[in-house]
Amino acid sequence: MNSNRKIAIIVGLLFIAATVAGILSVVSLGSVLDGPDYLVTVSANENQVIMAALFILIMGFAVAGIGIMMYPILKKHNEALALGYVGFRVIEGVLFIVSVVSLLSLLTLSQEFVKAGAPGASHFQTLGTLLQEEQYWVYHMGTISFGLAAPIFYYLLYQSKLIPRFLSVWGLIGVPLWLAASLLIMFGSLTASSGLGMFLYLPIGVNEMVLAIWLIVKGFNSSAIASGSVKTDIN
Repeated sequence: MNSNRKIAIIVGLLFIAATVAGILSVVSLGSVLDGPDYLVTVSANENQVIMAALFILIMGFAVAGIGIMMYPILKKHNEALALGYVGFRVIEGVLFIVSVVSLLSLLTLSQEFVKAGAPGASHFQTLGTLLQEEQYWVYHMGTISFGLAAPIFYYLLYQSKLIPRFLSVWGLIGVPLWLAASLLIMFGSLTASSGLGMFLYLPIGVNEMVLAIWLIVKGFNSSAIASGSVKTDIN
């Protein structure tokens, strides 16, 4: 098995890991951070919060890993865009990791709040609000970073023919819908569990799973790999 085939398999597995971890993080956290009594609720649901943090952490490393693993392949076709892609994916991963730190800090604050007898008006509420907002905005900035990385990714795949072009076109169509959903959710105009939210998220979600399976089973187009290598040698 050559190195390009190994990269394709690893990237496919990372796509699956990122998607599954992302879904499980949302399911685990549920509505724990919602409502006026979230400082009490977070402490009462410690295991859920820790599991959600773990899944977000896995997602963060997975998305960064996708960018890093794809760089040697994509740079043969356009080094500048390939660098842009890996940069946005690493930023996405870092933002998810920062959101985990905020979430776990909120858990610690919640536990101290409960130990203090849940005082009605105190610095706990102020710090809690700051951590809650930080976790929310940092997490969603990570999703925006994906929205900036994905068009570069699918454009390079389309131009290079590393995968069937219908998958690249599918991705290019799905990304704007996904980005629109993310922005609407980010600013409170939509919820991820709503019918419209699911509709906007579905195309890119399904595309990434089909792409992942394709990479694991078929790998990259060998002639496109060879063409990219020749282009690199000429340059």
